[in-house]
Amino acid sequence: MSKERTLTIVKPDGVAANLTGAVLAHLEKAGFKIVALRRLHLSRAQAEGFYAVHRERGFYQDLVRFMTEGPVVVAALERDNAVAELRRVMGATDPAKADAGTLRKLYATSIERNVIHGSDAVETARQEIAYFFPQSDLL
Repeated sequence: MSKERTLTIVKPDGVAANLTGAVLAHLEKAGFKIVALRRLHLSRAQAEGFYAVHRERGFYQDLVRFMTEGPVVVAALERDNAVAELRRVMGATDPAKADAGTLRKLYATSIERNVIHGSDAVETARQEIAYFFPQSDLL
C-alpha cells in the first residue's frame, strides 16, 4: 500500500466541548500522522465554498450555519489507505449506528452534531486539503 493523505475537521461542536485533543490523539493512535494543522473560525463564504457540493440539498443552509458557529480545527492526515481508514475510525454519520470505539460513537450527540468531518474519496481529499492549505506542498 502507498501512503495517502486525507482531510479532517474537528467541527464546532467538538471544539466547543474541548474534544480536539482527544480526537487528534485517537487519530494518531489509529496510525495517522498529522502533516498540517490549523484552527480557524470559518466565514460564511468559506463554509459555503467548502460545502458547495451540497448546495442543492435541504440541509445545506443548516450545515453552513453550524460550521460557522464556532472555531474548527482542520488537519491534513497521512497513512496507508488514509481516506478509507479515516472513514472507518470516524464511524457512521448517525452516532446511534456507529460502531463501538469510533469517534462518532464516543463523542457525537446527533447526526448533525457529529464532531468530525472526513474526506470521502482520494480526489475529494486533494481538493479539500488544497482548500484549507493552498500554499503548502501537501499534494
